[in-house]
Amino acid sequence: MHGAPPLAEAAPSGSPPLAGFTVGVTAARRAEELGTLLRRRGAEVQHAPALRIVPLPDDTELLAATKELIADAPDLVVATTAIGFRGWIEAADGWGLGEALLERLRGVRLLARGPKVRGAIRAAGLTEEWSPASESMAEVLDRLLEEGVEGRRIALQLHGEPLPGFVEALRAAGGEVVGVPVYRWMPPEDIGPVDRLLDAAIARSLDAITFTSAPAAASLLRRAEERGLREELLAALRHDVLPACVGPVTALPLEAHDIPTAQPERFRLGPLVQLLCVELPGRVRALPVAGRRLEIRGHAVLVDGELRPVPPAGMALLRALARRPGWVVSRADLLRALPGAGRDEHAVETAMARLRTALGAPKLIQTVVKRGYRLALDPVADTKYGDG
Repeated sequence: MHGAPPLAEAAPSGSPPLAGFTVGVTAARRAEELGTLLRRRGAEVQHAPALRIVPLPDDTELLAATKELIADAPDLVVATTAIGFRGWIEAADGWGLGEALLERLRGVRLLARGPKVRGAIRAAGLTEEWSPASESMAEVLDRLLEEGVEGRRIALQLHGEPLPGFVEALRAAGGEVVGVPVYRWMPPEDIGPVDRLLDAAIARSLDAITFTSAPAAASLLRRAEERGLREELLAALRHDVLPACVGPVTALPLEAHDIPTAQPERFRLGPLVQLLCVELPGRVRALPVAGRRLEIRGHAVLVDGELRPVPPAGMALLRALARRPGWVVSRADLLRALPGAGRDEHAVETAMARLRTALGAPKLIQTVVKRGYRLALDPVADTKYGDG
């Protein structure tokens, strides 16, 4: 899915797998949990909730849907998320409708999308009739269409993400679908963090952005469009910044723009973080330089497995040298790589001195008199890397 350059012989690393990488988190719900998992593995985290969730007790749409279902029983209820189902019952309790809702749900067929929802149903004292092994809404739809839905009323607990074709297919087959909006997505009250995340993605100072809901992905794309940055964001996500989605439904808004995404096999936060632990280091070229193993990550460098933070100017120089390892790069070319350096080549020398200090191994970068600088690529690797 994401090709990586050839790696040098792997060396044991004392650093966590995500050390030196910066990961953007767009989640509103469970963002703290995701951030903790990422930091525990060494990542720097930039959090920018792309949406906010309307609290359930304040949601007049959910109240109206709940009253309608209590008054007029559906034939079937499809529960899609554990947090949504629990929140629905709790909100009904707060409105004084909890017992009436549970009594109504006891008398209808309940389908659960997966084991977590099944647990929430049973915790409410109810019993589900069936749950798909795949945790897939497609399997739920297949079952409903196979048994026939004509003339039947189906309550569908919505969970903030689009269910492409699900509702349309049921209605086309003659079913009546009542949506139960257990929580609704709204734009964030403070758009500042989203704008900073966009700027960081376009500047390639992020290595990955995580998405745990389709509305968050759609919201980020919409904000980029509003700021006139849509094409820049799409280019970053297609080539340099890894979009990691918790599952295929979450990925839909991105893939509609031909953005390839990485997804774990199990649609959970833990597997999503494990995926990043494999994907991000796998995208890094490891170079044998001056007897050391050099691995250039997002905002830092691993030298023989030891994390060495490097200032942004130094990272810009190092990336320019690493594009053609072992080849001489002129001061003029390095100056162009420096952000905001102007025309004074002395800026290259100053940044290079700081870079060498940060790396803790000055011999990694050689000065070639009157020509420029080069990474001191080990001779044995010349043929492997010489073509850049």
